[in-house]
Amino acid sequence: MDKGYVWLVGAGPGDAALITVKGLDCIRQVQVLIHDRLVSTELLAEAPADCLIINVGKNPDHHPVPQSQINTLLVKYAREGKRVVRLKGGDPYVFGRGGEEAEELAKAGLPFDVVPGISSAIGGLAYAGIPVTHRDYASAFHIVTGHQCDGNEPQDWRALANVPGTLVVLMGMTRLHEICRQLIEGGKAASTAAAVVMYASQPRQRVVTGTLATLHAEAERAGLHAPALIVIGEVVNLRALLARSSYE
Repeated sequence: MDKGYVWLVGAGPGDAALITVKGLDCIRQVQVLIHDRLVSTELLAEAPADCLIINVGKNPDHHPVPQSQINTLLVKYAREGKRVVRLKGGDPYVFGRGGEEAEELAKAGLPFDVVPGISSAIGGLAYAGIPVTHRDYASAFHIVTGHQCDGNEPQDWRALANVPGTLVVLMGMTRLHEICRQLIEGGKAASTAAAVVMYASQPRQRVVTGTLATLHAEAERAGLHAPALIVIGEVVNLRALLARSSYE
């Protein structure tokens, strides 16, 4: 049997309309669709009726299908000659483990393609009325994960406190209090504007704003939890002007 083909597709931050034209075309011709937890059901509905759909989504601190098994599934179905889509929230190569999956496919000698998506770190914040850069406030931005792979050293938040520009933290809600505390201890002003955006770009999106000193308490009071983005920097102050009510 001829080798199959795998597309690693970014679904964007949540709003199904933010999928790329190429990404949607891949979904519509797929035979096996392996997707993450937060992928829109509207996108899953675009797959052919006879498509095998497999949910390998992860919850915070609970990964029922480990990454090694996901890699095995991709290789298995591609070797069976199937057209496979690995559908991920955001962009496959921005903390989406797409690089690990691409490595496995390349080592197995299987053809694949990467279809970029809009990262939640940019698109999700845009829906909250927060631009990651602005000539008056931030000429750089930095995206980091709040959750390191087991065995890796934790983020050096004290060092990141001295990095200029906007700081965006993905997968950091369970450590929000610690992140804010260590940034302040590292020298970042406690009065620095900060926000949490939960379910970014979706109808159920919720946002709280505050400062490094108050953000954890504000998020806790509002009941915000993962999946959410944490953004730190003066661009957060633009939300009062730029937020659109249709997003929330």
